[in-house]
Amino acid sequence: MSDTSYTPPRVWKWEPGNGGKFANINRPVAGPTHDKALPVGKHPLQLYSLATPNGVKVTVMLEELLEQGIKEAEYDAHLIQIGEGDQFGSGFVDVNPNSKIPALMDHSTNPPQRVFESGAILLYLAEKFSAFLPSDPAKRTECLSWLFWQMGSAPILGGGFGHFYAYAPEKYQYPIDRYTMEVKRQLDVLDRHLANNRYMAGDDYTIADMAIHPWYGALVTNRVYEVAEFLEAHTYKNVLRWAEEIDARPAVKRGRMVNRTFGEPSEQLHERHDASDFEHKTQDKI
Repeated sequence: MSDTSYTPPRVWKWEPGNGGKFANINRPVAGPTHDKALPVGKHPLQLYSLATPNGVKVTVMLEELLEQGIKEAEYDAHLIQIGEGDQFGSGFVDVNPNSKIPALMDHSTNPPQRVFESGAILLYLAEKFSAFLPSDPAKRTECLSWLFWQMGSAPILGGGFGHFYAYAPEKYQYPIDRYTMEVKRQLDVLDRHLANNRYMAGDDYTIADMAIHPWYGALVTNRVYEVAEFLEAHTYKNVLRWAEEIDARPAVKRGRMVNRTFGEPSEQLHERHDASDFEHKTQDKI
């Protein structure tokens, strides 16, 4: 099938299985497909997630809070296997009606508070623990501007570029060219900003960095889609400097391991219930 052979019908009808690698979990309706209660661990904060870039944002945030000595940020991280449809279980849908990871339940409140969407979870935790969000109004506004920049930009990177470059059942030049152009523009936005700023909101590491780094930091260091050469990632020197500095943070290294089901077994901690799990329960030790 060529790029020009398809004519949209007057009324679109869903054809299950038409859509590439993730076709089996995509559908045009919301709501649960089956009854399944969610597990609840021993800590007030219960995270239900997978180590995609969106999931990593939150596990990094939680590990950074713990690195700061904030014991109340202890959490249980439960694995949600999106390839198997766990996100459509009734318990998960109760926490996130949009059926996307990550999702958080805070049992320290009465009644327990659900939080969904990764940006909302980052902001919720930052405000709850007064951390990684500037108190100065101007710096706070800058931080939130970049946080929401990520929320609007990453779907172009993931659902646009990533889908057509890596996951679509066939390669089409038009969407790949279109989304590559936009992703490179986004990288240039970041590179120009980081030429004059250590972090996204200035001199301090914030939730804006935690939101952007799992996508764009991983992109330029070849951990997402393996397209560093294709995108000429080496030309975005300021983004690379920023990405490598954040990669070196101990909490970031731990956060990337939580709910991870791919890569080296020593880097996979499918579920996290205690800080000692990093030493004793990674997949190479099970």
